[in-house]
Amino acid sequence: MSKNYFILFFSIFTLSFLPSNSFGQKKSKEQVDVSLKTNPKLVVGIIVDQMRYDYITRFWDQYGNNGFKRLVNEGFNCKNNHYNYAPTSTGPGHASVYTGTTPAVHGIIGNNWYDKVAEGDVYCAGDDSYNSVGTTSDAGKMSPHRMNVTTITDQLRLHTQMRGKTIAIALKDRGAVLPGGHTANGAYWFNNGAWITSSFYMDKLPSWVEKFNADKSFDTYKKPWKSLKNVKDYVESGIDYNAYEGLFKGEKSSVFPHDLPKLWDANGKYEMLKATPFGNSMTADFALAALEAEELGTDDITDFLAVSFSSTDYVGHKFGVNSKEIEDTYLRLDQDLERFFKELDHKVGKDEYTVFLTADHAAIDVPAYLRDLKIPADYIVWDDIKTKFLQFLQFNYGTTDIVKDFSNDQYFLNHNVIKNLDLSIQEVQEDIAKELLTYKGIDRTYTAYQMWQNDYTHGIPYILQNGYNQKRSGDVLVVLSPGTISYPKTGSTHGSPQIYDTHVPLLFYGAGIKHGSTVGRTEIDDIAPTVASLLGISFPNGTSGSPIVEVLQ
Repeated sequence: MSKNYFILFFSIFTLSFLPSNSFGQKKSKEQVDVSLKTNPKLVVGIIVDQMRYDYITRFWDQYGNNGFKRLVNEGFNCKNNHYNYAPTSTGPGHASVYTGTTPAVHGIIGNNWYDKVAEGDVYCAGDDSYNSVGTTSDAGKMSPHRMNVTTITDQLRLHTQMRGKTIAIALKDRGAVLPGGHTANGAYWFNNGAWITSSFYMDKLPSWVEKFNADKSFDTYKKPWKSLKNVKDYVESGIDYNAYEGLFKGEKSSVFPHDLPKLWDANGKYEMLKATPFGNSMTADFALAALEAEELGTDDITDFLAVSFSSTDYVGHKFGVNSKEIEDTYLRLDQDLERFFKELDHKVGKDEYTVFLTADHAAIDVPAYLRDLKIPADYIVWDDIKTKFLQFLQFNYGTTDIVKDFSNDQYFLNHNVIKNLDLSIQEVQEDIAKELLTYKGIDRTYTAYQMWQNDYTHGIPYILQNGYNQKRSGDVLVVLSPGTISYPKTGSTHGSPQIYDTHVPLLFYGAGIKHGSTVGRTEIDDIAPTVASLLGISFPNGTSGSPIVEVLQ
């Protein structure tokens, strides 16, 4: 054997039997770090209020390449993502995304609800123990105190010994307060021409917020709302002139353009901007200002920026999900997302941040429109059944005081009255549930006793049970027939356990995220544990969802 062959044979033999870590500690440590966690400089959580999943597919050909398409083409698309509880509304939606659980655990059972202890209505973010900051009105008296558990933003703050920052921004107070969690450095919302906050977070607005408000850059949006493209090219929506859309005060028709300066005073001035796509642009402007001023994502400690685009909800409620206005709003939001991502690329680094985008609920087509297409749909007016229902209570129990309140499609009973009548609470719940089932527009009913005694795993009862909080929810739960709502006959709404309200987008993008998609079912409380797994931090302490394993590298 020649000398050269001997050396080659010896080298191969030696390499084959050396331990795998013999080539240095640095590579081994990097491999372990990659498997344990991803360290983006910034996590950006985006909630688009009232976004249906099909807004991605319907408007796809109209979108640019660097907004929604960037998230889909370069990120991960969960196509079959759903809310797994009801009511599907803004407060519970934002809380569920960030806590990784449902109202049964986190306690935000509606935007407003009847409080059985206080015996009155409460607001999900309202808190009179704190003062407004940035306004003399009560609009800043807010805190997350009704949310019973931690958020993913709280867990990141705890994990980084409070060094990682959390900033939350939305036009709506609840869209900022609940995502920000209990430990946010700042949560800001828009009120009458200014971005404000609560003394829960700070005693004085930061100088950059004061300057932003003083500059009044949002005044540039006091202009006619014209369609971004030729409205005739919006073939993905219904006709512009129709009977299914609401009007701004002072308008005679809901067609483009909408003359905001002319309608300004009659429609609340700056508050009017919320029901236009310009409200989303204002939100993006402020979020970019926060990115710069708060120096988010500028070091190796992960920060969190939570942004909720609320105008899509206001536009959907006023004009409906099939309107030219809703299409125009999403095309403009696409542009806002593009410039938002461009700045993140520039200031944080293209591969240095992670994004998720979802919605707090979806929405129904206008039932009047569906009916005209011969699709089953209807409206229910609760006052129309009230007389018959009160007669039932009086005849069966000798009093109408047996019912305390009705909110979020739930009846709250007076347990003291029931006990004084020597009646069984369970039997009264069942009798009332059976009575309500005879009324037109009510598809099914459930009782609190059923919610307590059963463990539902699928279908409508599963969704209701996830929304049922034993301390806060009512005694009899009502589900309206598919396509039936309690709402005016123009515009769209939401809140039901039906699939048109539960199916929302879920997109992941950036550091630590695979490219791809799934049609397997994912649920809204899976988002927080997925992000926690990505970051290698503790799950929020009420988590009921599971990490979406396909998403993570």
